[in-house]
Order: sequence, then C-alpha cells, then structure tokens
Amino acid sequence: MKALARPRPRGPIVAVDVGTTKTCCFIARADEGQLQILGIGHQASHGMRAGTILDMETVTTSITNAVDAAEKMLGDRIRDIFVNVSGGQPTSRMVTVDMALSGREIDDGDVRRLHEHGRSMVEPGDRHLLHSIPTSYIVDGNRGIRDPRGMYGERLGVQVHTITTAASVVRNLVLCAHKAQLEIEGLVSSPFAAGLACLVEDEMDLGVTVVDMGGGTTSMAVFFDGKVVLTDMVPIGGAHVTSDIARGLSTPTVHAERMKTLYGSCIGSPADERETIMVPQVGEEDDGQGNQVPKSFLVDIIRPRMEETFELVRARLEASGLDKIAGRRVVLTGGASQLPGARELAGQVLDKQTRLGRPIRIAGLAEAAGGPAFSVCAGLLHYAVVQRAEEATTVRATRASQKGYFGRFGAWLKENF
Repeated sequence: MKALARPRPRGPIVAVDVGTTKTCCFIARADEGQLQILGIGHQASHGMRAGTILDMETVTTSITNAVDAAEKMLGDRIRDIFVNVSGGQPTSRMVTVDMALSGREIDDGDVRRLHEHGRSMVEPGDRHLLHSIPTSYIVDGNRGIRDPRGMYGERLGVQVHTITTAASVVRNLVLCAHKAQLEIEGLVSSPFAAGLACLVEDEMDLGVTVVDMGGGTTSMAVFFDGKVVLTDMVPIGGAHVTSDIARGLSTPTVHAERMKTLYGSCIGSPADERETIMVPQVGEEDDGQGNQVPKSFLVDIIRPRMEETFELVRARLEASGLDKIAGRRVVLTGGASQLPGARELAGQVLDKQTRLGRPIRIAGLAEAAGGPAFSVCAGLLHYAVVQRAEEATTVRATRASQKGYFGRFGAWLKENF
C-alpha cells in the first residue's frame, strides 16, 4: 500500500534562458505570489544556431558560467532549473478528448484522468511533449466552460493545446544541464514564457500575439481568453541582421554587431544620407583604417531582413487560422526588438497595434536586466511559480484521497473483524 504523498522540499526558483547569442540565469524567491530576484548571471552564448545545439561543450560552459555568476549573488549552490526551448521545429495543435460520466458530479480525479488521456494522444517517437494546456471544457456538448468541477453531466470533454518539439533537442539540453551539474525541473516553450513575463491580463483575455525576437529565432505565441492557443517559430533572428551587415559592408562580425547596436535602425530618415559611419574592413590590422559610408547604407541592409521576419510572422499567423482570434494587438519582445524603428515597422507589416514588452511583476530586477532581452528568463520564473503551485495542489488532493481511502478501509476492518 502506498504511503501518503508528500511534497519534496523546494529551494529558490532558478530560470536559465539558453539562447543563440546569450545565456542568462535568474534566481528568485516567491513570497506570497511576488517574485523577488536573488541572483542574476548572463554570458555570451556560442555553440547554438536557431535554437539548436551545435557544440555541447561550448553550450555547457555558457550555462555553467551564467549559473555560477547568479550563485555568487545568491551565496549558495543550486541544482534544479527551469529551461526554455526555442528550437526543434515546435508543433502546436489542438486536441479534443472526452469521456463518459454517467450523470455523476465531476471531481478533481475526473479532470486529471481527462488530461492524462489528452497527453496520451500526442505524437510518440521523435516528439517531446512540452505543454498540454486545457483551453476550455465541454459538459454534455456545452462548450466554453472554464472549470467543470462540481457540475453534473453524462460526458466531460476538454480542448487541449499541445506544444511538442523534437525529442533530440530536449535530450541535448538535458545532457548539457547534467554536464553542468544541474537537473532540469521544467522545460518551457520560449514564446509562451515571454508572454507570461510581459503581457497584462487584459491582453491575454482579449487576444494578443507575442513576438519574441531572439538572436537565432523569432518565435510567436497567441493568447486568447487567458490561455496560450498557438505557438510557432521562424528561423530568423537578430544574428541574421548582424551577418547581413558584416557581409554587406565587408566588416568583421564584432564590428557589425557594434554598428547595429549604435547606429542601426529599421526606418530611415533624411539625415541618414549626410551622417557617415567608419566601417573597419575585414583583414585590416589597423583599426583606424576603414571605409566611410552613409548611415543610410546600414538602414538599407537592416530593413529588408526585418521586413522579411515580420512578413514570415504574418504568414504563419494567417496559415494557422487564428489571426482573427489574435486580435489587433502585437507585443514585441526579445533582444532584436530593441532596434529603433522595429515597433513601427512591425505595425506596418502586421497591420496591428504594436508595443514593446519587457518583464513586469518582478521585484529586485536591475534596470540592466529588465529589458526585452530578458523576457523569456523572467517568464520562466512565472511559469515555475504556477507549476509548483499546481503540483502542491495535486499532492494535497492525493493525500486527501488516500486519507479517505484509509478511513474507509479502517471502518471496513472494524465492521468485519
């Protein structure tokens, strides 16, 4: 006979955002629903491309260095982490499942069994289930029910949003974490995490699209009625803009990134023709030697790539059939969204109201780590709080059920013996 389930002790929440251009770590404590940052670390990433690991040793080193920096601020060692997943050709689809009830009252056990049935219908083999999110329940054909517990019916159904990714991507992430002496407590889709960090509740309810513009990928998530109903990704990010600048101006990548950060823009102005930029050339040993080019050259390189990115996002939204549900609002976040003019260009291409999103509802977050580039890492913390609360609720429900069983078993013994 099984012993009563007990929640295992939990330490601080640790989020690690493993990206193409940077790896960052946030350590936080949840105090009455409020997240308090205890440690921050970030490190330049290498060995990743479009969310896929190419060099495991290099990625492991990036994770180790970012976590070590956060641990020094915390003053303690950590082990369990929540990690994002941005690559692996993520697939998002809706699954509807139902079961018979025989007219009785719906309880927690019925809801759990229904969810387990939904998870069992996900593609096996080379796919890994990241999320199985109930979007609405159905009781005797009546749709749109948020919580069916306590209701009576003949049949109970649920519409589940499943997000899967390539199993190889997950295995490689887990292996890198193990090499860094860490255990993965949870895996989270990057755009889902970004939305949790920077969206307000009204946006989630009314319909909104989050576009997370990272270094190697641009991912999107559609929220409606408080739930995420679509995730998708295009394999283009800020690093592609940098590469275009390096090729177009024949300059080293490091200088291309610097020019993008200091002078880059998605939308030109009349003054760009008069303002010139010094462009160091590939192979030149003297940094003082280079070409003087108008700033308009830089804008002419950046804009087409950013337009292409937003056009691909628009095409994915239209192909999903959820463009209308997504409403008229877009929230841009991620490091590449900080390019001047990105918000205006996105509004033109997507034909939606656009704003820049950054982490909200986190105390103790330094200004340098509170920008759009850190939305995914902050969202991992929000996800972890909800995940741990749900696990604690499940444990309490299991213990109550087991206690009830033991009580009935004891009464049976007294009656029969």
